Amino acid sequence: MEIQGHRDPVVLSARLQMLANMVTPGNRLVDVGCDHGFLSIYLVQAGLCPSAIAMDVRKGPLAGARRHVEEYGLGDYITLRLSDGLAAYRIGEADTLVCAGMGGRLMERILGEGMEGIKGMGELILQPQSELPQFRAFLRRAGLQVIEEDAVCEEGKYYFAIKVRPGQFQSRAETGALLQQYDMFGEYLLKGRHPVLLAFLQQRRSYLGRLVVALEKASSDRAKERLNEVQEELTQIERALGYYK
Repeated sequence: MEIQGHRDPVVLSARLQMLANMVTPGNRLVDVGCDHGFLSIYLVQAGLCPSAIAMDVRKGPLAGARRHVEEYGLGDYITLRLSDGLAAYRIGEADTLVCAGMGGRLMERILGEGMEGIKGMGELILQPQSELPQFRAFLRRAGLQVIEEDAVCEEGKYYFAIKVRPGQFQSRAETGALLQQYDMFGEYLLKGRHPVLLAFLQQRRSYLGRLVVALEKASSDRAKERLNEVQEELTQIERALGYYK
């Protein structure tokens, strides 16, 4: 396609580039929580997506995205919509959904409320910022099969991306303990011995080790309860580190 406008290619942050790399070329995109629209601009400008719908619940970021789309001359290829989650999405408009930059509970609500639209897509690429174990468990319950995972560390913060395929529910033969490991740290990251996950585990273990020392000096019931929680997490981390030995 011939695009008029800004010719310099968009340079994405490491966390957004990770998401872009997971999108299947040729797919139409819907970006939920698009912020300033750079992911959609990058994918369309690079010819990886023929079109995109960039949606956000906030008027300010959406206005910024509109300015950027116009600057890059992509108004014919990128549609912008004010939308709470997938409320403004119409079934069949996209093949790939990207949802990033929000907490796991909010993302779970968005996917749960938009499940009918999701079923018609080929893939979802998700980057929850918090509550990852609970979110991964939700994906399993919802019949959204994880097919790929990735991770990056950017400016000292860890970001985890999950690619799922709708309507591909498969019963799991693994034990509850193993599924708990996968929910906490990611099945594909563990089995692939992902180096970023290793760095995260080592950093987390170090932090929790210092926390244990502080909690052992405290005498309150809450401190004792928290100590048990921390020690349980440390046990899970040691098990996860066993994948790297």
